Amino acid sequence: MNDLDTSLVGRTCTPDRPLRVAVLASGGGSNLQALLDARGQGPWDVVNVVVNVAGAGAIDRARAAGVSVVVVPHVGLSRAEHEGRVLDVLGAHDVELVVLAGYMRVVTEVFVSRFPQRILNVHPALLPSFPGLHGARQALSHGCRVTGCTVHLVDGGVDTGPILAQAAVPILDDDNEATLQRRIQLQEHKLLPAVVTAWSEGRVVQRGGLTRCCGVVVAAG
Repeated sequence: MNDLDTSLVGRTCTPDRPLRVAVLASGGGSNLQALLDARGQGPWDVVNVVVNVAGAGAIDRARAAGVSVVVVPHVGLSRAEHEGRVLDVLGAHDVELVVLAGYMRVVTEVFVSRFPQRILNVHPALLPSFPGLHGARQALSHGCRVTGCTVHLVDGGVDTGPILAQAAVPILDDDNEATLQRRIQLQEHKLLPAVVTAWSEGRVVQRGGLTRCCGVVVAAG
């Protein structure tokens, strides 16, 4: 492929004008913490965290890092009402890239249309295998010897968007769901910040109709 085949996804970011990232989370926030710890690795910053579960650990992690956090509970709201409130928060913070990090809500096509090709999700399996819930459990039940994690763009489906980067995790003979999930998470904590950094540095591109993330390599865990 030549340069005529390639177009940049997003804008060129600089330390003076970093990529403005929001993180959506529902639980303990370990992937959020990985992003918070990785600030400074590239021209990007986490400017806002949105949590849909009151009391979630992600709230304390954001506050400890001095990052704005807003709790938008989904209970009692329609999906459209909840997403509307979340979108209002993101708009108020001039968010450019949305990262779903343990966010246990499926976003709709309306949400995706507000951030086309600008929503990332991290999933605990090597997509397209084992989408949806319990990726580690699915890999074990199928007798896989290798699984891993995937960072992909979000589209209107469930874990169906273009794959940007993956990291492999071998399945050990004595693994159970908990031990395997922990090792997958360790790789997620490396892969997700690496993809956000690549995005901010102009290494996520469209080539020949495919979206590609260049230069992200995470050793098998």
